[in-house]
This record gives sequence, C-alpha cells and structure tokens, in this order.
Amino acid sequence: MANKSTAEKLATIQKGYTLEGATIELGAAIVDGEVHKEAQVRLPLSMMNRHGLVAGATGTGKTVTLHMMAEQLSTAGVPVFLADIKGDLSGLATAATASEKLLARTESLGQQWEGKAFPVEFLSLGGDGNGVPVRATITSFGPILLSRIMELNDTQESSLQLIFHFADKKKLELVDLKDLRAVIQFLTSDGGKSELEDLGGLSKATAGVILRELVNLEAQGMEKFFGEPEFNTAELLRTAPDGRGVISCLELPTLQTKPMLFSTFLMWLLADLFEDLPEAGDLDKPKLVFFLDEAHLLFNGASKAFLDAITTTVRLIRSKSVGIFFVTQTPKDVPSDVLGQLANRVQHALRAFTPEDAKALKATVSTFPVSDYDLGETLTSAGIGEAVITVMNEKGAPTPVALTKLRAPESLMGPSAEDLVRSTIAGSKLLTKYGTAVDNISAYEKLSMKAAPAPATGDAVPGSPPAPAASGQDAVDAEARRIEEEILGRPSSRPAPSSAGFPSTPAPVPVPRQQDGSAMMGDLAGVLEGALGGGIKSMARSFGSQLGRELLRGVFGTSSRRRR
Repeated sequence: MANKSTAEKLATIQKGYTLEGATIELGAAIVDGEVHKEAQVRLPLSMMNRHGLVAGATGTGKTVTLHMMAEQLSTAGVPVFLADIKGDLSGLATAATASEKLLARTESLGQQWEGKAFPVEFLSLGGDGNGVPVRATITSFGPILLSRIMELNDTQESSLQLIFHFADKKKLELVDLKDLRAVIQFLTSDGGKSELEDLGGLSKATAGVILRELVNLEAQGMEKFFGEPEFNTAELLRTAPDGRGVISCLELPTLQTKPMLFSTFLMWLLADLFEDLPEAGDLDKPKLVFFLDEAHLLFNGASKAFLDAITTTVRLIRSKSVGIFFVTQTPKDVPSDVLGQLANRVQHALRAFTPEDAKALKATVSTFPVSDYDLGETLTSAGIGEAVITVMNEKGAPTPVALTKLRAPESLMGPSAEDLVRSTIAGSKLLTKYGTAVDNISAYEKLSMKAAPAPATGDAVPGSPPAPAASGQDAVDAEARRIEEEILGRPSSRPAPSSAGFPSTPAPVPVPRQQDGSAMMGDLAGVLEGALGGGIKSMARSFGSQLGRELLRGVFGTSSRRRR
C-alpha cells in the first residue's frame, strides 16, 4: 500500500471504474489528498438491484448523497421512493441556483452542472402532512407488521395471526382498527369463542393485551393510517411524460413521535411490491430503487419473525428488479444477514469518540476489500461530502475502494417553497384517487348487524322459512336465494348461512342457459342484475372463485385485495 505511487493508485481506480453500460456518476477519486477528476467513480445502473448501504455519522452528507443519486436515477427513467425525514428533500422539485462556490466544486470534480427540477410526487402517511395520503387496510398490513407496531411478544403475535386467519376464512374484512377490535371481541364472546377451539382458542388475557394496544394506537392518532382507499404500491413505478422516473417523496413531519410506524409502513410498501411484481431477472436498469432512511428503526427490538421476513425480502426482491438502499449511521445498525446482501457501499465519515465508536470503526474497516487506503484514518478524517466507495461492477466483482468527493445535486438542497409543494399536490392525479377516506362495509358493520335483530323484509311467502338476520354480502345472498327459489322456481346457487351465522361454501349448481325464443331473462347474472342492481352481475361472475377462498398472505403475512 505505502509502496505504490500516486499514478499507480489512480490507474487502479480508473481501471476498476471503467464500465460499459449506463452508470450513476458518484464523483471523483481523492488520492494522496488531491481530487483527481480524471478518475471518476461510478455505479453501474444494472447493478442497482444488488442493493446498497449509505452510512455515516450525523452531518456527513448522507441525505445529499441519496438526493444526488435519486436525481440521476430519475434522469435514467428509474422511479425512486424516498422518505423525507428532515423536510428538505422536497427541494428535488425546484431547480438549484448556481453560486461561485458551487461551480468551483463541480469544476474540480469534472461535473457538467446545470440546475434542474425533477418530477416529484409528494406523499404522506394517512394525510399526516401535506402529501397525498398513503393508507393500508389492516387486512393488507397483516399480523406480523401489526405485531411489530404494537410490540407484541411471540405468543401474542401468534394469537394475532390466528385472529387474521379467522377473519380471512369468514370473509370479515379488516379495514381499520375498529374492524380488528370487533373481531377480537366476537372471538372472546360467548357466541364466538368456540370458533377457534380446534386451533387452540384465544385467551381473554392475550385478547385483552391486543385490545389495549389497539387503544394505544388510536390514542397516538394512528387510526388515520389504516383505512380505504388503500394505496396501490404500483403507483411508485410511474414515469413522467418526458420519460424520467417519478420520485415519490414520503413526508414524515411526526417521525420522532411514531418511529415504529414509519419503519414498519415502509416495509409494508416493500412487501406489497414484492408480492405484486413478476420475476424480472437482471435488467439494464431497475424498475424501482427504494431508499430506506433511518434504517436502524427497522431493526431495533425487532422480533425474529420480523428480521427473518426482512432478510427474505431483501434476498428475493432483487429478482423483481427492485433495489433497496439502507441509509443509517453505522453498518452495525443493519443485521449481518441483511448487510451481507448489500453489494454497493457509500461510507461517509465515522466518529470515534468512545471505545464503542472505536470498536464499530474497526468492524467497519474489516468489511471493505483490501485497498491502497489506510481506512481507519480515512474514515475518521473524511470531510463533508466525501465518502469511501466500493460497488459491484458489471461482472459481479467489487470495484476498488475509492475515497470520493461526491457530485453536487442539480436541484435545491433544501425544502421547496410551500406554494410549489401545495400546487404540485393539488395537481396530482393521485389526489382524486386517495385524497378522501371512505368507510365501506367491513367486519365491524357485519358483526354489528349480525348481532342485531333481523329487520322486517315484508310479507313472507306461505310455507317459507323466516328470513335470517343478514348484513352486507349475507343480505345480498339472502335476497338472491329468495328470488331464485320463490320467483324463478329453481334451486338457489347462493350459500345458505352456516350454524355460526357465516356463509358456507355451496356445491356448485349449474344455471340453465337461455334458449332461443325463451321467455326467461337470460342467465342468473342477468336476472339478478335486473332485480337487485348492476353490482350483482359482477358478483355472480366472481362468486364461484371468491367464496370460501382464504387470502393468500405473503412473507410478512401481508395481503391485498388486488391479489384476491
């Protein structure tokens, strides 16, 4: 290392970062204390789905680094998702203004700088902020992620999974917190406690803990994050009319009061994408790059099931052509099983003020390939906007370690004007889809109406049994059975109520086809459409495939109505 000349060190870096395909330009190498713009450090665009780590002490420039990378990804037509922790990433929507100091820096790097604005979509968790609201249903969120938010132990998490299993099986939609509370209260009531006896049952003590945690979530104002319309994560894959990737910027003004919700919601977004996207293999560029800022929040106090699910997602989502970059202070914030899968490293300066810091520094140095730098000294002396970099080249091998002076962003390094942010949100096509919360019939309403006395339904046909108490889909089924049996004079294809009051799976009954010249009104879907309204036709078509079918849940126990 000490015997190499500056020219030899530069030649090693230049050779290692000479790449054939499209790249993300990171900056110019620093060798022997000097910036050499002839030695450009870059990252292959095709290797962005191999994931990465942006680490460094507070104030060393991590946010500016992901800002700069997001700009170039957008320019390359790659959509980006990032979380705006500090409130300054909204500057991506505003072109930066040149200054003498900025131009001197970019000239020293060999960067052809031009102020630009980028296509940004502003999002917020449940409307907690100025962006388009991002919501998820409780059913979609799943028991593992919800257990993470409520900090349940393993036994309580298992019980919550049992509750979700019951709700899925009985078609009780868990849209918001009141739906989950209603199902738990039903399962611990005299009429419902027998439902889970074959699976071990649900103890009142465990149910009480979960119910209390639900109250705590509501007290913290988290009920607004669960509901409908549920955000379709495919919205994150959009490109602008000019071909640039849309940068989805999630505003997090109250992160400090809800850190667990923030980190877990990000994993829901990622898990939902993982379940929806098809296998893609290695493409010329990724379909999406995710930047998970404050990554340590994901892992602090996490259960083994949660950590296993993250590890599995990181390992497998590469083949869906999605890249994940964890942004945190030190590599030790990320579990080793996850860290081992992060091929691209951008390491800003570390501080070694305590024995623990020194130990962490030594561990970080040991994770880098052998290099021409004294990394212990380099990592503690690097300036703001400088980072030690090694990435995966196009052949899958690590590039030489290079201390790099990073390129400057071309959009504003700071928040955009509030008027611009508000006008961008007001003009968003997503606002009309997700801007207003709705409260459809779900588990709470179904169970409430099931427990209520049956409403009068008019004069009964002589000899017919009394109509059962019905609600939601049950009411539709009951009326459809009456029309088929009493008016059409044929066996009903609708499910009869089970002994527990939930729909049971019927044997398929063939429906007579319309004959030429017949006075019949066509098939069953057409008759029911005329009698009960247009929604029945689509229900009749999907009835056989949906009834009695449980939800398919993903690696985090997540599910989506789009995947039913």
